[in-house]
Amino acid sequence: MRYVVERMTMADISRVIEIEKLAYPSPWPSSAYRKELQENRYAHYIVVRDTQLQAQPQSQRNERGDLQRRVFPLNLLPPKPASPSSPDTASIVGFAGLWLMVDESHITTIAVHPDYRGQGVGETLLSALVGISYDIGARMVTLEVRVSNTVAQNLYRKYGFKEAGVRRRYYSDNHEDAYIMWTDEITSHAYRELYLRLRTSLAARMEADSQQVDATRQQGASG
Repeated sequence: MRYVVERMTMADISRVIEIEKLAYPSPWPSSAYRKELQENRYAHYIVVRDTQLQAQPQSQRNERGDLQRRVFPLNLLPPKPASPSSPDTASIVGFAGLWLMVDESHITTIAVHPDYRGQGVGETLLSALVGISYDIGARMVTLEVRVSNTVAQNLYRKYGFKEAGVRRRYYSDNHEDAYIMWTDEITSHAYRELYLRLRTSLAARMEADSQQVDATRQQGASG
């Protein structure tokens, strides 16, 4: 699989900030992410890595070549690391997070590097967040999205999110309104069926894309 999901660590924050500055006009400061990872026991943050970048020679990597980090399914994430690690952060191409608020998962952010948009990275992150929501005992999932961001809205609707209200002038950069979107109960049979179908389809599509990239690279190497 080309893209893998991992827990965000303190060592990832510098790369996360780089991506957020490219994705959003009003990014969080690095101190906010440090506080989330160190102090907020209800926060769950993840990153997506491009394994094709991890496969680059040592001379092309940012810091170190030790990439023996655990890879895991979208909905079975390991416990939060007890201490920061120092992975190759250049391979991070997206990140996301949520808070558990009683029995509801509130998605706080999803961001993808501009060069990787339209390649399933955003959906991979969203699918992983729903998977985390199951793991932590959430009953429903909610988020806010700009009223102008129809691409994101379509993805959320695909995963069963529905508009439930509007937060007026929610975004500080331009005072744009936000739609409040909610899922039905994710523990229901209907939603579990939807999620399983979408997760299976996503995994198959991403695997096919990965194989195509590998084949293209092999052709280039042999040519």
